[in-house]
Amino acid sequence: MCGIAGWFDNEIDMSKQIPVLYKMSQTLSKRGPDENGLYINKGCALLHRRLIVIDKENGKQPMAARHRGKTYIIVYNGELYNTDELREDLKASGYHFRGHSDTEVVLKSYMKYKEKCADMLNGIFAFAVYDTRRGTLFAARDRIGVKPLFYCKKGRLFAFASRIPTLLLLP
Repeated sequence: MCGIAGWFDNEIDMSKQIPVLYKMSQTLSKRGPDENGLYINKGCALLHRRLIVIDKENGKQPMAARHRGKTYIIVYNGELYNTDELREDLKASGYHFRGHSDTEVVLKSYMKYKEKCADMLNGIFAFAVYDTRRGTLFAARDRIGVKPLFYCKKGRLFAFASRIPTLLLLP
């Protein structure tokens, strides 16, 4: 089990929100006691708390990947049952992999299929991908909702988290 959270608002400088982001991360510590990570830029912050199960070195999150001059960042919680098939499909399309985590498979599936990638994933999952070039965020969870993904939207603000108390810390 891992914990994920994110805060997306193009009108906010997230570097000025570090204390709030730190507190948000702390609320997820029981979901991911082994590692924590943060991606931050002007309008987007992604948080990850990790319970290490597979690929300690190459599964760190938030995870970034570049393809055709575009950079994508993911935070992910879950387990894919069709990881091997998707990885082979992506390799056949020219995608390369650094490790063995299903996080990397989800990220590269998004890079290839965009929002339709969620239809191809067989498993239990919640994730969000930030496209740094377009300045967009895509979030999805498994069809049954086994992996939690709570969210709030108010004006230009969009935020999500694995736990409701995390969202309650937003100013």
